[in-house]
Amino acid sequence: MNNPNPDGKGVSSVLATLDEARGGLTVAAPKQIDQVTTELFTSLFVLESEFRFKPVVGKTYYLYRQPERFWLGLTPPDMLGEAVAGRFIGHCVLQTDMTWTLELAEAVAADDEFMAWLAAKRAAFERRLGDAEKVDDILPVYESRLSFYRRASAFGVAHSLSRSMSASGISGLSYDEARGLLTDAAARDDD
Repeated sequence: MNNPNPDGKGVSSVLATLDEARGGLTVAAPKQIDQVTTELFTSLFVLESEFRFKPVVGKTYYLYRQPERFWLGLTPPDMLGEAVAGRFIGHCVLQTDMTWTLELAEAVAADDEFMAWLAAKRAAFERRLGDAEKVDDILPVYESRLSFYRRASAFGVAHSLSRSMSASGISGLSYDEARGLLTDAAARDDD
């Protein structure tokens, strides 16, 4: 008989994972649009990388690039080597609010070609934000192409940033409207 659930992810496990992905947030910190977009871009970049493990808040993971893919691993580069892992890109950490941070490796940060590629990726992301009716539409609510834990992490990012945007009063606004609030706040501060 075939196992209908080979990954062992039953309904209760799925619900528990999604609850954890929400980070148990009772109160979301308000975040302005620049912080939201930076955290969203970084989180989406990490979540585009392949991984099949349940990430733990506060643990350091290692991002690598092989010619055909990025992947997130548990093992540091000094234990794997480039021939096995690919190029070491940087350290990633899942934050308590379920967003990801990425600290680029020095060699990668000094690589003009990689940084130009990353800047072009960010510019495409900014265009997507500008084209969206509202920033909320860009949040990764359900990404069927992602593996289970990547999908659960994307859900956590969307939930967290959505609550932070609501707390800041920018939920439901377009990217330009949300950025306009920053301009208005800066002008009031200058007065």
